[in-house]
Amino acid sequence: MDTDVVHRQELPPATAGQRLRVVVTSMASDSHMWNLVFLELLLEELGHEVSNLGPCVPDEEIVSACLRLRPDLLVVSSVNGHAYNDGQRVIAALRAAPGLARTPMVIGGKLGVSGSGNRRHAADLVAAGFDAAFDDADGEGIALFRSLLAALPARAAA
Repeated sequence: MDTDVVHRQELPPATAGQRLRVVVTSMASDSHMWNLVFLELLLEELGHEVSNLGPCVPDEEIVSACLRLRPDLLVVSSVNGHAYNDGQRVIAALRAAPGLARTPMVIGGKLGVSGSGNRRHAADLVAAGFDAAFDDADGEGIALFRSLLAALPARAAA
């Protein structure tokens, strides 16, 4: 694969300046916080509202937070290299929850423990239910993530 991101579907075009409600989280096995803080600051700098669930979040808490907060986007980040295994379990629980089947959800960071070989996991994670999977092996993930944000429709003004 030539790129480090895989998209499940074409997303509708967005209007410039839209504000998204975004939930950022890691998974139960990932204790890293710096990646979540980076994503939170990046998203806030781009004008979005962020709820950061923090590290080591159990699957049921991610589902519960998404049901309660109804985000425009869920961002799952992994640094420990377990995104491939943990991500498949988490997305299955999220997509099975009533009301979350159509919520845009992405995963990124270290998708596995094989360096550039992690890219092969992106397609499997999208097939499992994520809308996009970003691998950080070649450092272009953030630019691709920003492109995805620009393509998401934001919540209608309240």
